Amino acid sequence: QVQLVESGGGLVQAGGSLRLSCAASGRTFRIYTTGWFRQAPGKEREFVAAHRHTGGSTYKTDSVKGRFTISRDAAKNTVYLQMNALQPEDTGVYYCAATDRLLWGPTMSPGQFDYWGQGTQVTVSS
Repeated sequence: QVQLVESGGGLVQAGGSLRLSCAASGRTFRIYTTGWFRQAPGKEREFVAAHRHTGGSTYKTDSVKGRFTISRDAAKNTVYLQMNALQPEDTGVYYCAATDRLLWGPTMSPGQFDYWGQGTQVTVSS
């Protein structure tokens, strides 16, 4: 099994930055793709970004390109989501997800991931 723990959420003003962390434990050697999703109140969970552990390819949804960066520290089994120029529409619960499959972008769906964190709240005020 794989356990994922997110951290780094909070309240920030529009234009500000946050860095989310997703720390994996357990059978981390099984993880080949890690992704970030977010869910706003009353909306479906949506893809934000993903990182393929083999090759290092990354994918991001169009609305965050140029503002968000996904990266991985393999030694720490941690994937980061650096979020800059945050806007109120970025508000939501951010979830880290992982799978033992190598997934291809440009977008991914929640059903493609097997392991999920508990989520961390990001609130951007205007």
